[in-house]
Amino acid sequence: MRSENQVLTILQKALDASWLRNQVISNNIANVDTPNYKAYKVEFEDLLKDAMRNRDFKVSSENPMHIPISNKSLDRLSPRITRDRSTRTRIDGNNVDIDVQTANLAKNTIMYMALTDQLSARLARLRTVINEGRR
Repeated sequence: MRSENQVLTILQKALDASWLRNQVISNNIANVDTPNYKAYKVEFEDLLKDAMRNRDFKVSSENPMHIPISNKSLDRLSPRITRDRSTRTRIDGNNVDIDVQTANLAKNTIMYMALTDQLSARLARLRTVINEGRR
């Protein structure tokens, strides 16, 4: 079972990756008519799965009463931008398929909204716990 801190870290990393993916897809769309342009893509989900499988937990604290537990592989996790040089869809060497890119943009927008909903719900629960603890 993951700690709340780890879940928030995962959500933050996923939001960062989704934001980056939006920028990359927008850049691909902007270059749809650029000769010899090769589309970029963001790899994150497989990297996240690998990081979550890797359980190299580290316990450290300045205060002996506090024991924060973090996963080093999650802390180091960041999305990777790669270039697709393998395909060639047009005579001018450009491999950007506008239909694929707009579909990817829509999919990524839905993912970003779902992630922000998840983060908002988690933070609302924490806020409730904090407020109830004051009573």
